[in-house]
Amino acid sequence: MTNYLLAGGGTGGHVNPLLALAERIRQTEQASGIYALGTKEGLESKLVPERGFELLTINRLPFPRKLDLYAVKFPFQFLIAVKDIQEIIKAKKIDVVVGFGGYASAPAYVAARRSRIPYVIHEANALAGMANRLGAKNASAVAVAFKSTKIPGAQLTGMPLRAEIEQAILNSDKRESRLALGLQPDVATLLVTGGSLGARSINSAISEAQSSLDAAGIQVLHIVGGNSDLPEIHSKSLVRIKYSDRMDLAMAAADLAVCRAGASTVCEFGSFGLPSVFVPYPIGNGEQKFNAADLVEVGGGVLVDDSAFTSDYVRDQVIPLISNPKRLKAMSIAAKAASIADGTDRLFQLIRGVLPNKDATDK
Repeated sequence: MTNYLLAGGGTGGHVNPLLALAERIRQTEQASGIYALGTKEGLESKLVPERGFELLTINRLPFPRKLDLYAVKFPFQFLIAVKDIQEIIKAKKIDVVVGFGGYASAPAYVAARRSRIPYVIHEANALAGMANRLGAKNASAVAVAFKSTKIPGAQLTGMPLRAEIEQAILNSDKRESRLALGLQPDVATLLVTGGSLGARSINSAISEAQSSLDAAGIQVLHIVGGNSDLPEIHSKSLVRIKYSDRMDLAMAAADLAVCRAGASTVCEFGSFGLPSVFVPYPIGNGEQKFNAADLVEVGGGVLVDDSAFTSDYVRDQVIPLISNPKRLKAMSIAAKAASIADGTDRLFQLIRGVLPNKDATDK
């Protein structure tokens, strides 16, 4: 029996791989303890309990970006968080900490080291986050999802994928998936998603190009996200919804996707072999552009700047692409060949390897 503390959260990019690993541990080691560490404000506060795991929380502590009162207080608040996590490690008899980035990870790495237990880092993005870059120096092992991620000594494990995604990669039916989602079974299908909150520029361009898509005989599954004010629609050529909890069906139903380039999206679509037009989020450190780079380089996807993704681009580039089955097949083959579909197992084996007896099931 092993007790695991999985630290991370904030966004789906941190929570989804954490949950994928948690579910694999639960499936494989039924007697082991699995605890998630996050904040009350992050997406983990909803998703972790929904999946049946215990969530332990600390205060949200973003790294200070400027010299102000918060920056002065930060070191003291950080040490308080470290002490709180050390108490959790002692109370829950934690054997190993696994961090996925986000606000909870940095203090968890320090707490693990002070408690003299191993910790493992998983970096989902091609451009590593600050918490993971700093924590990697003393980590027992570091895993990365992309070969281009620059962390010394890191091992390429790929992205932990949710069980339903892994199953869809192995066995899915395009026709049945379309019917299940209210789509026509024998019509070329474009999947559009900007993530859980949505992407305004993508939503606008697709909406403005809807008449062109209709004229080309293309149906659209448009997941607009929680922040969008676009109404939900269920028509012959358009299924527009706020959110989908069946992305396995959505991927199986689609011939082509238009999407942001978050790490989970890139890895899931690539592993499935879904040709994609990636429109990286233009704000921040530009990490999404780097996430898609490997797939784009081998021909498994297309990269377009957010400012260039317009209704004209949809008409002139997306419609001809989805209307070219030969190119789509070549993109699908390239995407699959460049992706890792067993990232969950690879990460789990890496974690088991840092445990003192090299076998978590014998503890």
